[in-house]
Amino acid sequence: MDDQVIEKVLRDSRTIAVVGFSHSPTRAGYYVPAYLQSQGYRIIPVNPYIQEGLGEPAYPTLEEIPGPVDLVLLFQRSEKVPPFVDQAIAIGAKGVWMQSGIAHAEAAAKARAAGLDVVQNHCMMVEHRMAG
Repeated sequence: MDDQVIEKVLRDSRTIAVVGFSHSPTRAGYYVPAYLQSQGYRIIPVNPYIQEGLGEPAYPTLEEIPGPVDLVLLFQRSEKVPPFVDQAIAIGAKGVWMQSGIAHAEAAAKARAAGLDVVQNHCMMVEHRMAG
């Protein structure tokens, strides 16, 4: 993993769309975005089953988010990653971050080919704390 890519994404991303945002505080799909929000990032929950999260309106898909998104943070099983990478490219996101345990080589290569920064199999909260 390229530490420079991680540093760049942590530094340059301000608005993060969280695919698989959870309303359950015990799940990483909730507490990781909550931590990131507490560190100054704007979190946009993406989950078709909830109306809002962390005080922000939730959207069913990435395409329905009004306005620009810097980073798409994925809390999805690895085999479900490709369509979300396609959506991230379509909405003009600058990067895709796949949380710990999530990786998809073909989707990552496609995102990189489209000019996106890609991080796989790393926890954004852990990386942010280590960069602190």
